[in-house]
Amino acid sequence: MSARELIVLGTASQVPTRYRNHNGYFLRWDEEGILFDPGEGTQRQMILAGVTASMISRICITHFHGDHCLGFASMVQRISLDRVPHVVQVHYPASGQVYYDRLRQASIFHDVAKIEPRPISAPGVIFRAGSLQLSTLRLEHGVESWGYRLEEGAGRSMLVDRLEAAGIRGPAVGELLRAGVLQVGDRRVTLEEMSVARPARAVAFVMDTRICAATIELARGADLLICESTYLDEDADKARENGHMTAREAATVARDAGAGKLVLTHFSQRYQDVGPFVEEAAKIHPDVVAAVDGAVIPVPRRERP
Repeated sequence: MSARELIVLGTASQVPTRYRNHNGYFLRWDEEGILFDPGEGTQRQMILAGVTASMISRICITHFHGDHCLGFASMVQRISLDRVPHVVQVHYPASGQVYYDRLRQASIFHDVAKIEPRPISAPGVIFRAGSLQLSTLRLEHGVESWGYRLEEGAGRSMLVDRLEAAGIRGPAVGELLRAGVLQVGDRRVTLEEMSVARPARAVAFVMDTRICAATIELARGADLLICESTYLDEDADKARENGHMTAREAATVARDAGAGKLVLTHFSQRYQDVGPFVEEAAKIHPDVVAAVDGAVIPVPRRERP
């Protein structure tokens, strides 16, 4: 059964608060489970959210500031402790290799984790499986930082009830997908009968950056945009100085990129209430929510022009 959703594990920038854990975001995309920017406390937040280590297929780190990566050390050890059987690929800035190495072996533990490092040194596609691909572009922060985009090309979704009624199972389903037609007894079955068109879908993850061309490109036409909004517009000078965006700027990215739902996150500890973030962004982009620790946000389906 298809499951595409964002599970918010933490929403605080730099300093956690009583109500916000450090960063952490788990994107469930059918068999793929991507953990973005695991900050401190991510392992505990996963327990509260019902996310297990075995659900993680890859980890994406935007940059090596502590609030985006210090939880990686504990995640590696949890993956080892739980004997996760599959390889977990880790994408991160190549320039931060020394920090990756320190976190990978931060303390003594019985290391049986199948961790595969995938350092990023150039923009482009970093993972592809069928019509699904993960790509990255460099952002503008105080240190090297990369944004991510998960995209699935248009295709067809099989109708399980119709397949069962026609007696089509196992390898025959794949044959129907490849050939477009299948002979079942004395009946000729077409792919159109057994499926519906599935539009292209995309999710963009934009963290710790000033507004720039790469933020727009990553978010272009995305169904779901998870975007940092560290400050309100009243503190725009602080945002520019520290390499961040305001809620207004995040909404501008969503609008200019033609993105769907905008999820604001990475809030400075100076703000207790995230309501003003939504109010500020909603003046520019109509579909916006503020991420809250523990929230589950489905990846929406949008009508394509």
